Amino acid sequence: MVTKEAKVKKPKAVKVSPGKITKTAKEKVSSKKEKPVRTGGEESHVILRIRVRAYESKILDSSVKQIMDTAIRYDATIVGPVPLPTEIKKYTVNRSPFIYKNAREQFEIRVHKRLIDIINPNAKTIEALTNLSLPSGVDIDVKML
Repeated sequence: MVTKEAKVKKPKAVKVSPGKITKTAKEKVSSKKEKPVRTGGEESHVILRIRVRAYESKILDSSVKQIMDTAIRYDATIVGPVPLPTEIKKYTVNRSPFIYKNAREQFEIRVHKRLIDIINPNAKTIEALTNLSLPSGVDIDVKML
């Protein structure tokens, strides 16, 4: 079997004199992208991200409403509540270990989640949120971004 070799064209080298740079050579020299430099004129936003989790959606919604009412009372800018996907954990258990071992039961635990962002909170807002009493079974994660 005879193979034919394909002719490969080699790229031409660009000669650049030190005093004069052509447009194509300039583009090839500056192929690296430079990161934008931030100026001091931009305002930095402090975001308080609150993630609320609970097994029951009704208790979760009432506690989220309580958090939002507290934040609105102290003139905070709120984004949310954003419903996050419900986490479902399924467990399969044998009903009987010996004779009826093919008979099984399935149980599941659903964890409902909500996300609330408070933009540029003041000290009074943060203090009011820390003193807030929520029902048991509600888990709260707070992050400063």
